[in-house]
Amino acid sequence: MDKIFRNTPKFTATDWLIDAVIAAGAFGFCCLQLTVAVNLLIPDEFMRRLMGIQAMVPSGLSLLAIALTTLPLVLRRKCPWAVFVWCLVSWGLLQAELNGIALSVAGPLIALFTLASARSRAEAAIACAVMCLVLLFAPAPPEQSRILTQLTVFQNMALALAAAFAGYALHEHQERTRAIEERAVAAERSRDAEARRRVEAERVSIAREVHDITAHSLSAVSIQAAAAERLVDRDPAAAKEAIAEVRRTAKGALEEIRAMIGVLRAGEGPAETTPTQGTDRMGDLVSYLEGADIEVTLDETAYDRACVPAFIDVALFGIAREAATNIVRHAGAHRAALALSTKREGFAELIVDDDGKGLAAPAAAAGHHGLLGMRERARLLQGTFSASPSPLGGVRIAVSVPLSQKEETHE
Repeated sequence: MDKIFRNTPKFTATDWLIDAVIAAGAFGFCCLQLTVAVNLLIPDEFMRRLMGIQAMVPSGLSLLAIALTTLPLVLRRKCPWAVFVWCLVSWGLLQAELNGIALSVAGPLIALFTLASARSRAEAAIACAVMCLVLLFAPAPPEQSRILTQLTVFQNMALALAAAFAGYALHEHQERTRAIEERAVAAERSRDAEARRRVEAERVSIAREVHDITAHSLSAVSIQAAAAERLVDRDPAAAKEAIAEVRRTAKGALEEIRAMIGVLRAGEGPAETTPTQGTDRMGDLVSYLEGADIEVTLDETAYDRACVPAFIDVALFGIAREAATNIVRHAGAHRAALALSTKREGFAELIVDDDGKGLAAPAAAAGHHGLLGMRERARLLQGTFSASPSPLGGVRIAVSVPLSQKEETHE
């Protein structure tokens, strides 16, 4: 029963204010009609008496009657059936007592409109039929002419039908709007699910490509390494070429895998697809330092890139890049020197010098995290790292990494 007679939407202060204004407006309209409408429409007193109409003078009882048929409209959306029944019964009982035609049906009409807009079509039809019956059989003042009584009943029934149809039309519009919104939400969910499915399919495709690249590259590396192993004693030049080919293959595979992994990287930023940078990009660091008004020298004449594994070459470039960044940001240097070397058998070495503020300066503390990062890179490659006073007057970064990486053992 509670579902039939009550609506339970979540009401805000604005909703209550709107309903209060509507109830107050209906009360004021009925008071105005009670005192003014008949006099304005039929100003001649003789004609009013001939038609059986008496001009009403507001009294306490008439104001109470109007209040009983309008002020409950404050609850019209919370209890549409209860408010409709109350307003209609109040109007029917008070109709004859207050000269019939002078008591407005505005309150019951608003209640009927609200019920039709909030409830089902069957409930709206029932409420409209009940109101029409009350309007049809409500007692009329004995002084009122039969024609005017019939005209009034016809007018009120027409208004009741219009209110019911208007409320039902609003109800249908709201239902259609709600259905459209639900379909839009469902379609959005479907699009999201399809997008996720496609992304997952693309990830699987990329994973297959990574597998293919890895398998192909490792197979090529294995073949070239085996060839180098056979040729190392009888044909050192051919063995050296095979080792260079191993390096090129490994580096190319590393760059391709890095590009693909960049696409799969989590987060909302753009995917990192830039190929892996090695010491062949040292010229970029020189340009970077020169752009900061630092005089730079680069010596890589003693560096045999072909004999350095790709991952070591990439790590050395990363350390050099971090050192160059520290020089520009913290050292306040005017000169810098970069040197790469493989002269020491079995090792690749990097030395970065500057004439900046030195290790004792606050700038060194500012670049402390950079030093830790460089030290960690060298340690992971089983190499050594040192930061010491430079012959140029600033800081010397020295890194030495073994070209033959031993597998670490863990107890």
